[in-house]
Amino acid sequence: MSTLSRLPGAVLAAAFALGLAAPALAYDGTNCKEPGVCWEPKPGYPEKAKLAGSKYDPKHDPKQVAKQGDSIKAMEERNKKRADNFAKTGKFQYDVSKIAN
Repeated sequence: MSTLSRLPGAVLAAAFALGLAAPALAYDGTNCKEPGVCWEPKPGYPEKAKLAGSKYDPKHDPKQVAKQGDSIKAMEERNKKRADNFAKTGKFQYDVSKIAN
């Protein structure tokens, strides 16, 4: 049970009135697309057309981007070996190096 739920009603109301209970959920900006969607870039942030080649361009290395996909493929191969071994033997072996090919 939270501390707020154990407080008497008058104390809880006073806490909310003073703003002690919870912070605001979203920035209430002046240029909101819709309520709660008020993200604005910092002053000086270029338009989308200017991003390529600027200091804001992320410049992702294709090798680094492919690492997660490669690790997921390797994980799926290990899991397939484990599942096939379990189907053959009826025992689960976590260590793939101990599974006979």
